[in-house]
Amino acid sequence: MKTVSLLAAAAMFAFSMTAGAAVDADAATKALKDNGCTKCHSVDKAKKGPAFKKVAADMKGKADAEAKLTTFLTTGPKVNMGDGTQEEHKALKDPAVVKNLVQFILAQ
Repeated sequence: MKTVSLLAAAAMFAFSMTAGAAVDADAATKALKDNGCTKCHSVDKAKKGPAFKKVAADMKGKADAEAKLTTFLTTGPKVNMGDGTQEEHKALKDPAVVKNLVQFILAQ
C-alpha cells in the first residue's frame, strides 16, 4: 500500500512539474511582437523567415531541438534572407523569455 501511495505521489509531482512548465502563449506572442520577430516570421506562413510551424515540424522528434533553438535565439547568427542577402538575427537576452519562446515555437 505504501508503494502505491509513493508512486501516486511521484506521479502527481511529475505532473505538477510539467504543468508548471506550460507555455504562456500570451507572453510568447507579446515577446514576438516586442522583439520584432513578427517582421520576418509568423506561426503558419513563411515570410522572410520560416513559419514557426515549419520550424517545429523540422525539429520534431529531435532530442536537441530545444537546445539548438535556444542557441539560435541567443547568439544572433547570420541568417539567409529570401533575397539572397544575409542579416544578423536578433539575439534575445532574457532566459525566461527565450525558454517560453522556444517551447511556444516547438509546440506549433
